[in-house]
Amino acid sequence: MPREIRNLALIGFMGSGKTAVGRMAAAQLAFEFVDTDALIEAAAGMSIPEIFAREGEPGFREWERKIVRTLAERSRTVIATGGGLPTYGDHLEQLKQHSLVVCLWASPEVLYERVRHHDHRPLLRTPDPLARIRELLARREPYYRQADVLIQTEHRPIREVAAQVVHAFRIHQQSVV
Repeated sequence: MPREIRNLALIGFMGSGKTAVGRMAAAQLAFEFVDTDALIEAAAGMSIPEIFAREGEPGFREWERKIVRTLAERSRTVIATGGGLPTYGDHLEQLKQHSLVVCLWASPEVLYERVRHHDHRPLLRTPDPLARIRELLARREPYYRQADVLIQTEHRPIREVAAQVVHAFRIHQQSVV
């Protein structure tokens, strides 16, 4: 069965540029931009760190599952996902039903430099955050590699990465028509 690609979903590790690139790509495509973490916070009525503190990671992943289901109703939307979202349940398959899935990629060292001053990252509250990034990235890489398109973001301006994302989406749209 052919996929009905109406949206663009960005996956990748925290700090890979999903939000910044996603906002720019949405503007270029005249699409709406949504961030799954923001949708979860709105639905739960609390921040991601509060969800982790009250419900743990399993509770957060349940909120994520609910939000992923609602994304299928959307069209003309750029979706920035949480870093772990594609690794749980059938989230990646769900996204692929309606979205071109693009993975933004960077090395653990670059990711660490991008997020090391962020205090709202519950999974990095550890004595050695770089080691934690390496561990999580190694675990998530097989899922990230299932994206339709993989784009390297290291040492590249956001506008250049966004242009490549938009180009990939347009190429896909042309090949389906």
